[in-house]
Amino acid sequence: MKIAIFGKRRQSSDDLPLIAALFHLLSERGVFTVVQRHFYESVVRDLGDTPPVDDVFDGDDFTADAAISIGGDGTFLRTARWVGSKEVPIIGINTGHLGFLAEESLHEAHAVVDILISGDYFIEERSLLEVHASGDGLRQFVSGWAYALNEVAILRRGNASMVSVHTFLDDIEVASYQGDGLIISTPTGSTAYNLSVGGPIVQPTAPCFVLSPIAPHALTMRPLVVSDSHVIKASVESRVDTYRVTLDGRALILPIDVSLNIRRAPFVVKVIHRRGRTFVDTLSSKLLWGISKR
Repeated sequence: MKIAIFGKRRQSSDDLPLIAALFHLLSERGVFTVVQRHFYESVVRDLGDTPPVDDVFDGDDFTADAAISIGGDGTFLRTARWVGSKEVPIIGINTGHLGFLAEESLHEAHAVVDILISGDYFIEERSLLEVHASGDGLRQFVSGWAYALNEVAILRRGNASMVSVHTFLDDIEVASYQGDGLIISTPTGSTAYNLSVGGPIVQPTAPCFVLSPIAPHALTMRPLVVSDSHVIKASVESRVDTYRVTLDGRALILPIDVSLNIRRAPFVVKVIHRRGRTFVDTLSSKLLWGISKR
């Protein structure tokens, strides 16, 4: 079995010995282990030792049967980007904060390795957003990666006045959202930025997107759930000549005359879960969902 490992560059001093132990465990179990270079070099530097791996690679230049993401949800999002259209299944080990996507613990590394080797897990397929722009296209601004697993956010620039985001489903006009901006979220991203602006929590495998206005200047503007079969078209009106777009937190500044077309991507992110673990379990453990304080 071949496993690719990704991780954030800064790990806590408490986690480093556990990460080294994971490398040794994989080696002992006969797993062919490849590690992204930046992560491996940071572990070697901070640990002062060279854990056993079979190869290192740069960026997305790898093949594997499965991938391990060591960090928080931000690291998982970056891992999903590096995996891209390969659709290599990913399991997240959380060394960050909340950990919706990275739900495993370093302290249970043995169990993680066991399920990967045995195949005793199930896979959820998570949809992504694909973004195109009018004119020259958005790809030139994002170095060829125009996808988001959590959300695309259309935002005003800094302290500029509010924006109007004119929004269509295919050719059907939905609304002109006036305020700080608009979030287009996947079901996976429903517990991220979307949740913080009052958007709904959505089951991760549901075939839909969520449109959630940010600080809308109207009492009638509320989040809207739509089928992911639509193309969402958005153009921005503002008093300044640029606006900001983020794809899973990666910020772009675009001219005001550039409009966006957002649709479901032609590939998915495959997330590995232990058998018996459900989305409701994650909500309960991370957000205390359904837990009475009375």
